[in-house]
Amino acid sequence: MTQSVGGIVLCGGQSSRMGRPKLTLPFGDELMLPRIVRILRSVVSPVVVVASPTQEVPSLPDGVRVVRDEQEHLGPLAGIEIGLRSLLGVVEAAYVSSCDVPLLRPEFIFEMIRRLETHELAVPRESKFHHPLAAVYRTSLAERAHQLVAEQRLRPLFLIQSSDAIEVPVEELMNVDPQLHSLRNLNHLEDYEEALRLYLAWSR
Repeated sequence: MTQSVGGIVLCGGQSSRMGRPKLTLPFGDELMLPRIVRILRSVVSPVVVVASPTQEVPSLPDGVRVVRDEQEHLGPLAGIEIGLRSLLGVVEAAYVSSCDVPLLRPEFIFEMIRRLETHELAVPRESKFHHPLAAVYRTSLAERAHQLVAEQRLRPLFLIQSSDAIEVPVEELMNVDPQLHSLRNLNHLEDYEEALRLYLAWSR
């Protein structure tokens, strides 16, 4: 198992389907991005946030570094590369998350880290679909990710396919997250409202 693991939160997306920036959506008594950072920091350290070049980022705890995409709208692989590069030499691997998974469970993060073992990458797989923003990457993959971005091969799947990756069937993750809420990202207003309903039901 990896000796040292950090965290990367990507928040540079356009949020076009949501209609407003996801990272500042209120969730309970927190905003979305600080919530994800807090959950990640309960398991891994340090945590870096990857934002777009001019994006406004809400206040974050001391020790959480914000790094910036080099260009706008290159997608998640470019963000993963920037995050991995910022942690290269600091930790051996990093759990990568989007900023819109407010029901993320620490137990899920622990389990994905455990699954990494000696592999370069551990990623949940749901049928033929992968969840690259709920995965653990060796920081040594930064250069490979950079090469793929330079070649305009911008899908995270290309990094998965070119790495020693262990694909974890989501069914095997239900022992730590029975409803797989950690994979529930919020693309539309309806998704956000449903996640809030679930959260409020748990909080009663």
